[in-house]
Amino acid sequence: MKAMILAAGFGMRLRPLTETLPKPLLPIAGKPLIEWTLLLLRRHGVMEVMINLHHLGDQIEHRLGDGSRFGMRLSYSREAAILGTGGGIKQAEPFFEWEPFIVLNGDTLLELDLGALVGFHRQQGALATMVVRQDPEVERWGAVEVGEEHRVLRINGRGLPRSEPVDRFMFAGVHVMHPRLLRNVPLGQEASIIDVYVSAIVNGDTISGYPMEGYWSDVGTLARYQETQREVEAGLVTLDARRGEPA
Repeated sequence: MKAMILAAGFGMRLRPLTETLPKPLLPIAGKPLIEWTLLLLRRHGVMEVMINLHHLGDQIEHRLGDGSRFGMRLSYSREAAILGTGGGIKQAEPFFEWEPFIVLNGDTLLELDLGALVGFHRQQGALATMVVRQDPEVERWGAVEVGEEHRVLRINGRGLPRSEPVDRFMFAGVHVMHPRLLRNVPLGQEASIIDVYVSAIVNGDTISGYPMEGYWSDVGTLARYQETQREVEAGLVTLDARRGEPA
């Protein structure tokens, strides 16, 4: 299975750090954030990865190259104008060759069994599967409401009418999807993948929610960046950034 890392964003909340360095290259325990994600993918056998680029994207491509030093194959989707989460994935659609693929945010550090996630997605027979997690501030993040048989019913209050009990989660920024999900996304235009999910839910497509456990951090603000650094240095993250690290 192939994967895509979303790495085109401006990192506005991390300024001034991101004025000269793209957010995915911010170091965590001496390693750029995006390299942690690449090692996670490789650890689970995902060897072909697309990365979308916009803000200071040349730095990301220069750092990672073709992926050979990771034993992986990296490709790049350059966005002249930022296309958002939905538009960015749509532009890279030919890369996936009409097969399901994994998408990860480029500003997240997490531990996740990707093999179990993909197995769950296939068992559900879903058009897409969103990785979700419990969080005391779920409303601040935007609630993903999951009902029976792990079906996502509403996101941020949008979707199907309320007719059954639900569990409320936050979206962890990882998903598995089939390119068919993108069928109505206009090529070359900015679009949100959340809007795409809501439309699919309303149209009766199966969008599943996969509850994750384990470490997760959105490295989206200066405070969270500093906290994540401390957590990694304190050994709270069991991902070993040095295991299998390229020279």
